[in-house]
Amino acid sequence: MVDSCIRDAKLEDTGFSYTMSLIQGKYKMFILYALMDYQIVRFNELKKYIGTISFKTLSSTLKELEADGLVHREEYPQIPPKVEYSLTEKGKSLIPILDQMCTWGDEHRE
Repeated sequence: MVDSCIRDAKLEDTGFSYTMSLIQGKYKMFILYALMDYQIVRFNELKKYIGTISFKTLSSTLKELEADGLVHREEYPQIPPKVEYSLTEKGKSLIPILDQMCTWGDEHRE
C-alpha cells in the first residue's frame, strides 16, 4: 500500500480539478442542466429559463462551454438568425453527475 501525504499532493493534477475547471462559474451548471432537461435550446429560451443572466454573460459562458467541448452550437442561415444549443457527447457524459446532484438536492432540501 502506498502512503499518500497532502504535502506532496497537487490538487491541480486531479480529475476533480479538471472537472471543476469545466463546470465552475455562476451559470455553467444552469446551462448544462437546461440542456440536459430540454435537449435542444435556443439562446433566448436559455436567457428566459435562467432569468438573472445578462445577454453578454450568457453568450460568453456558452462560448466557454463550446470551447471546452461540452456544448454544440448549431447556426441556421436564415432571417432572423436561428441558433440552437445542445450537449455534445462529452457534455452528455456529465448527465449522471447532474442527475446525482439533483437527487441529492431533492433529498436534502427542507
